[in-house]
Amino acid sequence: MLEAQAARMDAFAESVAEELVANIADHGADLARECAARYPLELLSRILDLPAEMRGDFARNYWRMQRGISWRPDLQSDGERALNDMVALLGPLVDQRRDNPGDDLISAAVGLELEDGPVTVHDVVTTLLEGDHETLHGALANLWFLLLTHPDEFEKARSERRLLKLAYLEALRHSAPVLSASRFARHEVERFGKLIPEGALMVCSAAAANRDPRIFNDPDEFVVDRRDMCQREPRGMYRADGLASGITFGLGKPSKHPAIPEDRPRSLYALTRDTAVTASSVVLEALENIRLEPGAKPYLTALTIGEMHTCWKLPAHFSKK
Repeated sequence: MLEAQAARMDAFAESVAEELVANIADHGADLARECAARYPLELLSRILDLPAEMRGDFARNYWRMQRGISWRPDLQSDGERALNDMVALLGPLVDQRRDNPGDDLISAAVGLELEDGPVTVHDVVTTLLEGDHETLHGALANLWFLLLTHPDEFEKARSERRLLKLAYLEALRHSAPVLSASRFARHEVERFGKLIPEGALMVCSAAAANRDPRIFNDPDEFVVDRRDMCQREPRGMYRADGLASGITFGLGKPSKHPAIPEDRPRSLYALTRDTAVTASSVVLEALENIRLEPGAKPYLTALTIGEMHTCWKLPAHFSKK
C-alpha cells in the first residue's frame, strides 16, 4: 500500500498545489486556511482517486473522523457518525475497485488479503486515519507562520530548495504540530535511570524534546540552516531522509539503509516531508513578495487540548507572477 501511496503522492503533489495557488485571490489570501488546511485533503482525494463530486463530502467526513479521536464525548460521537457516513460514501467505490482495480490507494488496499478474509470498506476507512494528515497540514501552516514572522530566515529558505527542506525540518522541531503521543510499555524496562513497569502510560513529548537546551543551541530560535538538527531520533527528530540512523541510546547500530531506499518506498515521514517541500516550492514560484497582512498577529494554538497545534489564520499579501 505504501508503494501506491508514494506513487500517487509524487504524481499529484505539485499539480494539487498549483490548483490551490491558482484559486487564491490576486491581492491576498489566508495561507493557513486556503493552502495548508485544504492541501492534504485535496491530495488525499487524488491518492484515493475519488470522483470530483465526492471530494467535498469526503473532506468533511475525514475532518470529523479525525477530531473524533478525542477525549471530548461530543467529538467522539460525531467522529463515530462521520465514520459511518464515510463507510456509506466509499462503499460503492470500494466494490467497484475490487472488480476493476487501478493504481490508487483504494485498489491497493482491497487487493490485500487479511487473515480473517478480504479487506472491507470499514478496513479502508479506519486505515485512512493512520495517515500523516496532521503532520502535513500542521507542519505546512507552521512552516509558513515561521517564515513570515522571521523575514531573515525566510530569505534563506527561498534561496534554494535544499534550504527550504531544512526549513521544513526546523519548523517540525521548533513548532511541532503534534505535541505529544501516548504509549503503553509492553514490558518492564529501564530507561533514563527510571524503571518503567509493564503497562505504564508513557507521554512522549516532542515539544519538550525538540526544545531541549542540552541538545539544541538556542532551542527557542527558528534557524533554517541549523547545524544541530539532524540525527536526533531519541529526542523526537528524524533524519532528513526519514530513516533511522546514528548510534543512539538504546537503538543499536547505525542504519544500514541508504538515504534513498532502492528496494522499498520512502518512509511516511520522508513522503510527508517531500510533499510539503513540493507544495511550498509551488507557492514560492507562483507568488511574489509574500508578506503578512498589515496588523496581522498570527499565533499557534489547538482547537482543544490534545489536538493539532498549528496556525489556523495566516492572512498574507502577495502578487502573482
